[in-house]
Amino acid sequence: MELVADLKHAICALFEVHEDGNGLQRVVTPLEYPGSNDMVVVRVRQRGDHVQIDENGEAAMYASMSGGELEGDNITRWAQELLINNRIEYTGDEVLCVQVRDARLIAPALFHVAAAAQQLYALATAHKEREVSDFKAQVATVVQDVCKQLNIPLRQAVELPIAGGLEADHLIGSDGNPIIIITATSATRLLEAEVIHMQYKLSKQPGFVLAVAESPKAVGIKQFNRANYYTGKTVEFSAHDFGQLLHGQLH
Repeated sequence: MELVADLKHAICALFEVHEDGNGLQRVVTPLEYPGSNDMVVVRVRQRGDHVQIDENGEAAMYASMSGGELEGDNITRWAQELLINNRIEYTGDEVLCVQVRDARLIAPALFHVAAAAQQLYALATAHKEREVSDFKAQVATVVQDVCKQLNIPLRQAVELPIAGGLEADHLIGSDGNPIIIITATSATRLLEAEVIHMQYKLSKQPGFVLAVAESPKAVGIKQFNRANYYTGKTVEFSAHDFGQLLHGQLH
């Protein structure tokens, strides 16, 4: 049937196969690591009497780069089930790998490895998303409590009147001289705080940029130390100390 032929062609076209030499085939799949534009890539090569299929440890690498946790009990249990159900091993080198001897099993195994790569990334980074959410909620609670105590206007998720459409997580006080709070959940967000500070200085608009990070390690120690030179102030979060700081800034 023409439909079947067209469908086969369309599905095959989603995969790119590259010959990398020494018998190594690199397959770029249409699957992506969640929340990124990075495609899942699987390697296929002959190893003696079998074919080895793996993802070169990229799932673990991308998860680590995103602040993921690869040593949790959830990862251990998942890896055990993966080995039992799909014969895919999560090795000590953090590589997802399977060996097949029947050529007919290469394509299904490739799909399974690619899907496992997605799963590993999602599992490893899930706790990070929860931590970020908790941190943002803790900052928001302190800000809201202080503003309520002092009866000061508060707006949240406010697009700032500067180029680039950057937002303040919290904007305290009037537009005449606001405190612009940036909850720095990543190095990128902390860099945005620096950009906001510089934009306000260049445009001669009143405003104090206060960046708060969960810890220097969470955003990079070097970046954290640098940020104090390019923001009004950058601090490590402590509910008590942050509340005291806000009280001091608003009096």
